[in-house]
Amino acid sequence: MKITRFNILTLLLTVSSSYLSAQNLTSHPSNLFAEDDVKLVSSDFSFTEGCSVDKNGNVFFTDQPNDKIWKYDTDGKLSIFLDKTGRANGTYFDKKGNLITCADEYGQLWSISPSGKVKIILKDLEGKQLNGPNDIWIHPNGDMYFTDPYYQRDYWKRTSPDLKSDDVYYLAKGSKKVKVAADGIVKPNGIVGTPDGKYLYVSDINAGKTYKYAIEKNGELTGKQLIINKGSDGMTLDEKGNVYLTLGPGVYIYNPEGKMIAELKVPDGPSNVCFGGKNRDILFITAHKTIHTLKMNVKGVE
Repeated sequence: MKITRFNILTLLLTVSSSYLSAQNLTSHPSNLFAEDDVKLVSSDFSFTEGCSVDKNGNVFFTDQPNDKIWKYDTDGKLSIFLDKTGRANGTYFDKKGNLITCADEYGQLWSISPSGKVKIILKDLEGKQLNGPNDIWIHPNGDMYFTDPYYQRDYWKRTSPDLKSDDVYYLAKGSKKVKVAADGIVKPNGIVGTPDGKYLYVSDINAGKTYKYAIEKNGELTGKQLIINKGSDGMTLDEKGNVYLTLGPGVYIYNPEGKMIAELKVPDGPSNVCFGGKNRDILFITAHKTIHTLKMNVKGVE
C-alpha cells in the first residue's frame, strides 16, 4: 500500500482511539459497530454464561455458580427468571418459546416454559451420565445439537466422567435417544448453526480450532472443514454470516470465509455472546462477573 500523509494520520487516530478506550478495539474497517464502546450493564454476578434471545428480543443468561437464570429485557431491566436451574450453562430458545438449557449438575437437558416450569428432556446416554452439556443449538426443524465436554465442577459429587471422550451430540425432535454427531474433538465447546439449517459451527476450544459441518437431512454432520484457527467458548452469527467467537480477552469476528474482520476487547474476558433487543441489533456479551452490550449495524439470526 502506498504510504501517504492521510494513511499516517488515520493510523495515529486509530492507535490513539484504542489507547484511550481500554474497552474497545475495532482496528478492521468492518463497519459492524454503531457505537464505539462496549457498555457495562452490571457486575453483580459470579460467572455469567449461556446467553440466548427470545422472540421478543429479551436476553436470558446464566450465573452458574449461583444456580440462576437472569433476564435482561428490551428496556434494559434485569430480573431473575429462575432459581435452582440444575446449574444451567448454555441455553437456546425453541420455536414454542421454551428455554432449552444445558443443566450440567447431573448432565441433563432441560426445557423451561415461559412460566418457569421445568421438564427434563434428556437424562443420560444409555444409562451413563453425560460429561456436562455445555452449549446447544436447535435446528429450524427442532433437532438439537449440543457439546459435552468434561469440566470438573466443585459442586459435583463425582470426580471422573462416565464417558471416555468429549463429543458433540444430536437429539432428533421428539426423540429420547441421543447420538454422537461429531467425535475426534479434544474439547468441544461453542456451537451455532446457520438459520437455513444447512451448516453447523463447532469450536474445539482446547485445540484452538473452529470447524464447519454440513448438516444432512437425516441429521448427520459431514464435510468437516477447518474454518478458523481459533477456539471459542460461546458463539453466534449475524445476518451477514459473520462468526463471533469468545476467547481470552475479546470477541473475535470472522467473515464466512474464516478471515478475521474485527476484534472487541472486553473487560473480564467474554464467555458468550448473542444478539438481543427489539431489532436484534444489540450485541450482548457475558464476561465472568459482568455483562456488556454494544449497539451494532448488523442483526443477529438466532
